[in-house]
Amino acid sequence: MTRFPPPLSGSAQDEARELRPKFNADGLVAAIAQDAASGEVLMMAWMNADALDATLRTGRATYWSRSRQALWIKGETSGHVQEVVEVRVDCDQDAVLLKVRQTGGACHTGRASCFYRIVTPEGTLLSPDGELE
Repeated sequence: MTRFPPPLSGSAQDEARELRPKFNADGLVAAIAQDAASGEVLMMAWMNADALDATLRTGRATYWSRSRQALWIKGETSGHVQEVVEVRVDCDQDAVLLKVRQTGGACHTGRASCFYRIVTPEGTLLSPDGELE
């Protein structure tokens, strides 16, 4: 049972004064983690109602693992913790933005951010220094 009321219709959702997440057909909402100090986008993951509730209650970024079908607290095994500074939602509440203090790399590859590759108009992937991947 979730503590969140259901989304409203149309523009009423855009102006709602309470959190009414609009979960997709799989019961998930996209969650972007952003470094609270630098503004760098660190990663994107998914949250279900329990993950969002846990994040709000504990101040630790908690996500839903689609592959494991289980909650995971960021950094629980790696030590690369995300301490939540602020939670925002977009206008219709179908995406969540977590402003976090990141300890260690945010990416499972060990990199600071999951968004470390640049895509050219031709579809080639480049490293941040412009070299071919």
